[in-house]
Amino acid sequence: MKRREFVRTAALGSSAGLVLSSCAPQGGEGPAIQTESPSLRWRLVSSFSRGLDTIFGAAEVLAEHVGHLTQGRFNIQVYPAGELVPAFEVLESVQKGTAQMGHTASYYYVGKNPALAFDTTVPFGLTARQFNSWVYHGGGLELLRALFADFNIMNFPGGNTGVQMGGWFNREVGSVGDLRGLSMRIPGIGGRVMDRLGVTVQQIPGGEIYPALERGVIDAAEWVGPYDDEKLGFAQVAQYYYYPGWWEPGANLSFYINRDAWDGLSAHYQHALELAAAAANQYMLSRYDAVNPAAFRRLVEGGTEVRAFPQDVMQAAQVQAEELLQEGTDDPVYAQVYDSCMRWREESSAWFATSEYAYTAYLHDL
Repeated sequence: MKRREFVRTAALGSSAGLVLSSCAPQGGEGPAIQTESPSLRWRLVSSFSRGLDTIFGAAEVLAEHVGHLTQGRFNIQVYPAGELVPAFEVLESVQKGTAQMGHTASYYYVGKNPALAFDTTVPFGLTARQFNSWVYHGGGLELLRALFADFNIMNFPGGNTGVQMGGWFNREVGSVGDLRGLSMRIPGIGGRVMDRLGVTVQQIPGGEIYPALERGVIDAAEWVGPYDDEKLGFAQVAQYYYYPGWWEPGANLSFYINRDAWDGLSAHYQHALELAAAAANQYMLSRYDAVNPAAFRRLVEGGTEVRAFPQDVMQAAQVQAEELLQEGTDDPVYAQVYDSCMRWREESSAWFATSEYAYTAYLHDL
């Protein structure tokens, strides 16, 4: 099956079950398997802890479906952050072949190449639906794979958080001036924008954010959204919960596969990985959409003060973000990815504003 046909099948399936059933032969009990396919055991290293069940769970979903599609002949063992490699060394581990696979956020590695941010998200960039349409149907995946070729990696979309929250703060942000002097955990290009707004930026793994907030090592931190933030206990150590997470309008997580390991797979095993990655991508976003509403309600009922970022913060951040993103366009590879992503945002925004946003705004009297 060609990639575009595969993507169309996955999208129309709308669930992991339908994606998997599309591989079953007529009249059979399960997916077809080539009898000559060897038994394989791979290691997948994650940037996330096991307790973050939705993000970490996407990798488990992939492993489960690969096993099902190959009748247990292709086994992938998933390791949480720190068990085999540190959270922020997943790319290097897969690049070198220490692990055959990884599951991470590519914006952790912008120091290696700033264009990697576009594989996750950039400030004021694409929403989850825009991102998926860009990579699957707008040429984004081809551009990103050309980028990852420099790292000996084949990449697949591996889940999305949707629009994130703006994070937890131990003091109010009434204007852009209140950001100056804050110490905040925030990664990627968003962190660089905050740096330009006077924030002292730190990059801290998810499992270390709570004690850093509790001890006052940092004044603020962002993670994902209500479900994970509640699980990590941030409401116990920070009073104010700001929105929206303008730096992460649709954070995509990616599966990395060592290119040599990928090239050594049979076509059947490669196809199983493609389908499983699509199922994991579907799983993460739909699960967050299922669990975030109840968690948000519990946080509000528990006394969390939810605040919108002031308009001058949003405006100043957007100005700095656009300037920062344009600075990289001197590099032709970066410029190609940047132009494609931003053009997709502009061309699709009018439609989403007319449909999704207008409906939601009316329904909730926004």
